[in-house]
Amino acid sequence: MFKGSSCTASKDVANSSEEENKGACDTLSSMDVSNNKGSQVDEKEPVLKKLSKTSDDPDEEGGKRVMAFLILPQDQENEQNHEAEIADKTPRIGNLYSDLSINVLLKLSRSDYGIISALNSSFRSLIRSGELYRLRREMGIVEHWIYFSCNLHQWEAYDPNRGRWMKLPKMPRNDCFMCSDKESLGVGTDLLVFGRDILGPMVYGYSLLTNSWSTAVEMNIPRCLFGSASNGGIAILAGGVDPVGNVLNVAELYNSETRKWETLPNMHKKRRMSSGVFMDGKFYVIGGIAEDNKTEITSGEEYDLETKTWREIPDMFPPRGGEPNIGAPPLLAVVNNVLYSADCNQHIVRRYEKESNKWVTIGNLPERTSSIGGWGIGFRACGNRLMVIGGLTTESSGVTEINSWIPSEHPLQWNILERRRIGSFVSNCAVMGC
Repeated sequence: MFKGSSCTASKDVANSSEEENKGACDTLSSMDVSNNKGSQVDEKEPVLKKLSKTSDDPDEEGGKRVMAFLILPQDQENEQNHEAEIADKTPRIGNLYSDLSINVLLKLSRSDYGIISALNSSFRSLIRSGELYRLRREMGIVEHWIYFSCNLHQWEAYDPNRGRWMKLPKMPRNDCFMCSDKESLGVGTDLLVFGRDILGPMVYGYSLLTNSWSTAVEMNIPRCLFGSASNGGIAILAGGVDPVGNVLNVAELYNSETRKWETLPNMHKKRRMSSGVFMDGKFYVIGGIAEDNKTEITSGEEYDLETKTWREIPDMFPPRGGEPNIGAPPLLAVVNNVLYSADCNQHIVRRYEKESNKWVTIGNLPERTSSIGGWGIGFRACGNRLMVIGGLTTESSGVTEINSWIPSEHPLQWNILERRRIGSFVSNCAVMGC
C-alpha cells in the first residue's frame, strides 16, 4: 500500500466507466508492440507482437496480466457477471482501490505506459501528470532508454531491457535549427535538444508525458559546444561558446521539475568542446579546447553540489594529439561510478583509475562500428550497461548497430542488441532514466 499522494493521485481511477473500458479493449486489440530482438538487418517493418499472443518474455506476460486486470469493469453488477477466470487463471476483480492501482502501474515497464494511457481518461491523466514517475523515483525504480537521431527531424528511442523501439514524433519544422550543430540531453522525463535559430540559440524539448515537442526554456547564458550531464531530474551544463564566439567558464543547473535554470559558480578554466559526467554524486567536466581555440585542455574539474565549489584535477584526460578543432569532444560514460572513455582513433576503450589519476586500456570498440574523428557514434552509459551506437564499416550506408556491455558481468565483450536500417551516422545521442 502507498501512503499520501499515491492514493490521491489515482482517486479517479476506480471511477472509469464501462464504456471507456470497452473502448480500451477495442484499442488494445488493434495495437502492436515492436519487440524485435533479432540482430539481422531487415528493411521491412520490425516484427510486431499482438498483445493477445503468448510471449516467451515473463515480464511481458506479467504486463499483459496486469493490463487485463486494469481494464475490467468497475461496477458491482459487472463484477458479478465477470467472475470467470482469464486464460492464465488470474481472477477477474472488479473494484480497484486507488493505492492498489498505483502499485500495479509502478511495477509495469514504462514501455507499457502508452498502452495503459489508452485504457481510459483517468489512466491517461495519471500518466501525463508525471505523478507515476515521481513515485518511481522515490522507490528507486528507474529504466534507462537510449534516444538518438540519424537524420534531421527524426528521433528513435530504444529500451535495451525489453528490446523495444519507439519512434518519436518528428521535431517541429525549423530548417535553420535542423541544419545547425545540435547537442542533446535527457533529464527527468524530458529530452532537450540545443541548437540555433536565425535569431540565436534555442532549445526544443520532447516530453515523455505528452509524447510531443515544444520550445523549451533557454539557458540564462545561451551557448553551444558545452560539457553536460544529467542525474535524475537535474542536469549541469558547463563552458561552451556564446553567440559571438567567446569561450566561457560559466555553468548552469537545470531542474526538470521547475523547468528553471540556476547559475552556478564559474569553473577555473574557460573551455569548449569538453564533456561532462556525474560520478560519485559530483559533476565533472573533462577535456576540451582553451580560449585560444587551439590548445587542448587535459585537466578536469569537479563540482561539489553540496559545497557549490569547483576543484581542478590536473592531467585528468590524456592529450589526443592531432588537430584539436577537428575531433569530437571526449567520448565518456560512467557505469556504477566507474568512468570509461572511447578512443576512436585507436579504436579502444579505457577505464579511469581514480586513485592514480591514470587511464588503463581494457579492450576494443565494437569491430565494425565506425566514426569520423569521434563524430557519428554514440558512447553512453545506460543504467548498468555501456553502449555504443553507430554505423557499420562493412555494410552499405544506412545501417546502425547497437552494442552493449555490462562491466560487472565479465571482461569487455560487446553484445549486439540490434541492427536497423535507420541511418549510419548518429548525430545526437542521449539517455533518459525515469
